[in-house]
Amino acid sequence: MGLLTRTKEEAPCTVEVSHRFEELSAHVRLDNGAIIHPGDAVEVQGPEIMAPYGEVVREKRTAIITRASGVERMWTRMTGDLEFMELCEFSFSEETLQ
Repeated sequence: MGLLTRTKEEAPCTVEVSHRFEELSAHVRLDNGAIIHPGDAVEVQGPEIMAPYGEVVREKRTAIITRASGVERMWTRMTGDLEFMELCEFSFSEETLQ
């Protein structure tokens, strides 16, 4: 990782897509134990995965990890808390305004 340059690396991964009544989700697990740091980006290679209703689909794929530069990583850490606080301004409740 350079101060101003990004690096890329490939990693094997497992993609799990769940399309059930209890859960609608997609998860990626990096099989080589690579750790994703603030500012990094992960792109899974291959066509989209469509799970039929009521099923969970797991596929082995390759992921391209783009590592953030030192400056990008520092900026993400500094501004990440502020962006999180924007989410805290909203409330979800059953009350309705009349």
